[in-house]
Amino acid sequence: MDSHEVVKNIYLLVIVTLLSVLQNGENIQEGASVTNNNHVCVSSSRNCMDAYPTFLAVMWCAGVCLNQAPAAFAGIIYLLVRQKYFIGYLGHTSQCTPGYLFGKRIISFLSLMCIVGIFNYLLLRFYGSDYKEYVQTITGAASALLLIP
Repeated sequence: MDSHEVVKNIYLLVIVTLLSVLQNGENIQEGASVTNNNHVCVSSSRNCMDAYPTFLAVMWCAGVCLNQAPAAFAGIIYLLVRQKYFIGYLGHTSQCTPGYLFGKRIISFLSLMCIVGIFNYLLLRFYGSDYKEYVQTITGAASALLLIP
């Protein structure tokens, strides 16, 4: 497999990862500039940073093992939700709860994609049955359901 083929299979994941890096820098600067609720902002930034490695791991696993398009789409939605979560902490803390729960749902979806992708690989490896095309169609359609609040 040449380098162009590798990049073709992961470029959407790379774009979402770079956007998430930019978002991290922005959120850290915003949290540092607010003085009246420093504890709340630091706490919010810390919550975002604690979930960040999990998000990256499951997004990349889902994208590589199954399908990069729905994984990247879920990643973009997660970044938007994460921004809403952070902004909710800057205002009223009750505004951050929907973002937090929605983010957990997206990470669960990506985790499920990882499990299905690995399970499909094991089926192919040991039984010669490849259901990847069917599963990709289902996950592509299911990723649109992430937009439902």
